[in-house]
Amino acid sequence: MEEKNLFTLIPKVDEILDKDFIKELLKYIPRKIVLDSIRIEIEEIRTKIKGKEISEEEIVKNIEDIHIKIKKRAEEKNSFKLKRVVNGTGVVIHTNLGRSLINEKIMENIKEVAINYSNLEFDLVNGGRGSRYSHLEEIICEITGGEAAMVVNNNAAAVILVLSSMAKNKEVIVSRGELVEIGGSFRIPDVMEQSGANLVAVGTTNKTHLWDFENAINEETGALLKVHTSNYRILGFTSNVDSEELFLLKEKYNIPLIEDLGSGVLIDLSKYGIEYEPTVQESLKKGVDIVTFSGDKLLGGPQVGVIVGKKEYIDDMKKNPLTRAFRVDKFTISTLEATLRYYLEESVAIKEIPTLAMLTQSLKEIGSKALELKSKIEEKVSNDLFKIDIEDNFSEVGGGSLPLEKLPTKCLVLTLDNLSTQEFENNLRKFHIPIITRLYKDRVYIDLRTIREEEFHIVVEGISFAFNKVKGV
Repeated sequence: MEEKNLFTLIPKVDEILDKDFIKELLKYIPRKIVLDSIRIEIEEIRTKIKGKEISEEEIVKNIEDIHIKIKKRAEEKNSFKLKRVVNGTGVVIHTNLGRSLINEKIMENIKEVAINYSNLEFDLVNGGRGSRYSHLEEIICEITGGEAAMVVNNNAAAVILVLSSMAKNKEVIVSRGELVEIGGSFRIPDVMEQSGANLVAVGTTNKTHLWDFENAINEETGALLKVHTSNYRILGFTSNVDSEELFLLKEKYNIPLIEDLGSGVLIDLSKYGIEYEPTVQESLKKGVDIVTFSGDKLLGGPQVGVIVGKKEYIDDMKKNPLTRAFRVDKFTISTLEATLRYYLEESVAIKEIPTLAMLTQSLKEIGSKALELKSKIEEKVSNDLFKIDIEDNFSEVGGGSLPLEKLPTKCLVLTLDNLSTQEFENNLRKFHIPIITRLYKDRVYIDLRTIREEEFHIVVEGISFAFNKVKGV
């Protein structure tokens, strides 16, 4: 068939718009997206005809199947960019995958706040303007033992606000071994610079003594800062100064003591077989004036930076102009309040906060899940192209928390026969609910610690999808 005759086979945009499948698409996809998809698919066929890239038979087949490609393209263009995924990596607080999960039970309260007006900044008792911080301050203080509290949009913002309010244009003394990078190339010295405080680093990378701090104190000193190195450890010939020791200098020289705990632990996890991590309550009991920490790491809530401690300092922070730039919205406040309520009873927090529940799962529970998921995969997916095994492995806490902690776990390990492991893993990520796994020595690892039972059917369907794509089905 001549080239010009092939062009005549391509349907016009108006003709395609009149098709029933398009009318169905337009019920849930914006007209602009559908039109763009039609025009792109038509132009791709025109380009193939002009370039003679494929045979006439293939071009005719492309034209006949244009409705399939239009529908697929339109649905892909209409899908949300931020979407849920299944975390099969075993990293519990996975920064790239959204860190801590929120308990589904609290979503109803969040929905009520989201779709209706709320008393975000309205005092229901006095009938006048209120403070958004009042919704969280009482429960944070009850759990931690602090005098006052406030919440900003993340822990870096919390540190900036604290230093700006307490030590702007003054010197802040911190150990060199605690000048951490907190992710995304943001470093404590940079955060301090933005706050207006002047960094005074003392000691060495591996050893800092109390006298290092005391020798650096002068009339320009605005605060002593301790930064918990939650995302790394220095081992061997080391020493550091505990906040309890710094309290002595704080009292002697009347200088405020600030501690950035980072990971935000509210429960001593060592009783559950996890490496000890200092809690917020312990820091305050040691005499720290202000403690900052994240809400979306070991606390298991939304992304926030929590500031708790002496009321006189926090009252000043609430008046700082930066507070408005760092403030949290109604969704975050509602989510954090509901999460914190679980902490009123430790056993409830361990059970109901997904991060804590995953971290404290027993190996027996994980093993049972592995056996069940393996059985479901073998039942639904033809196993002539792969072998599936259950192997012992280790999960990670993640999120810059407990870097040395290795949690015993069980993994499903898929070994593919004469198929590309990389292509298979890519296809798992292309599934409508992407499945994120680990690759090691040309095998696919699915860690059951971070996969919930209600996600088993997604994993099974995703594996079937990935195999079909590799086989070209």
